Amino acid sequence: MEGISTIVHAVVALFLIIELGLTAYLVSRSGGHESRFNFMLFNSLWTLVVMLYTGVVKRAFSSLYHAIVGLALLALTAMFWFAGSIAIAAKIPIHCHGVHDCQVAQAATAFGFFLWAITTALAVIEGLGSRGGSRV
Repeated sequence: MEGISTIVHAVVALFLIIELGLTAYLVSRSGGHESRFNFMLFNSLWTLVVMLYTGVVKRAFSSLYHAIVGLALLALTAMFWFAGSIAIAAKIPIHCHGVHDCQVAQAATAFGFFLWAITTALAVIEGLGSRGGSRV
């Protein structure tokens, strides 16, 4: 499971870079007045910190890592991504008719749902690992 977890963390890092760019653009275009875009930008930065804890600290500084804290952080992160993705999806139309900001919001929503699914899977992996007593 260690190898799978490392690969999943790498995929999350790639998606986070994409999501960070998309949501930073949306926050910039809205002047910071759209709370749903601000929240998704927060999600990107929050997830970066959580991935550092569950990925780097777990492997490099294992004495500082606690499985229950990692599980709680990943579960909270998954809820954040779900809430933020739903908030954006509820406000954007299905057809953007060439409006660039709308298309960026659609892409941010799609990557948000991908990150929700991945962080949920990481939480499940972490939960199974902490339940069995072995490190995942």
